[in-house]
Amino acid sequence: MLGDDFPAVEVNTTFGKMKLPDAFKGKWFVLFSHPGDFTPVCTTEFVAFTKRHDKFRELNCELIGMSVDQVFSHLKWHEWIRDNLDVEITFPIIADEMGLLAQKMGMISPFKGTNTVRAVFIVDDKGKIRIIMYYPQEVGRKVDEVLRSVKALQASDKYGIAAPEGWPDNEVVGPEVIIPPASSIEDIKKREEAVAKGEIECKDWWFCHKKL
Repeated sequence: MLGDDFPAVEVNTTFGKMKLPDAFKGKWFVLFSHPGDFTPVCTTEFVAFTKRHDKFRELNCELIGMSVDQVFSHLKWHEWIRDNLDVEITFPIIADEMGLLAQKMGMISPFKGTNTVRAVFIVDDKGKIRIIMYYPQEVGRKVDEVLRSVKALQASDKYGIAAPEGWPDNEVVGPEVIIPPASSIEDIKKREEAVAKGEIECKDWWFCHKKL
């Protein structure tokens, strides 16, 4: 569930054995599962994640992939992507051969066979699960949305704001962010004063926004 601690677990990866979430202590990380190695949609996703890895790192965020394939399969797929698409995967891939972590995290759907679905878990620097996304095997993810979600969560934590649809490119408030709804008459008065000073804009007392 959102807000839960990421479960402590030791996993086998293409970078060797790792303990999660301790391996990323003090960092955010994105754990994403894929249905299987040597499949076209998954290949396009891994290329996209790799090409944006530096952008995730700029946010103090790491990446780690996962499926129920063996490490040998992961390594050969890694080589295939490098040799055929000229992309070197720069993050570890978990080989959850027994499906233990996949079952614990709800990554295997009874309606979609025994492979992991396209799950995404965004975990903060305190080891808390902040966002969970699920896609079926037949629909590839948009990696920029995962990156945007990390940015939005970090902005919310730092500034106490909410991010509107598509932020920072929203059709109603543009690049601005949403101020959480007022919780008292006093809050409403303060907002009216802030509007008068040009510090914020409001569509109504419950719908206020400002530049970040």
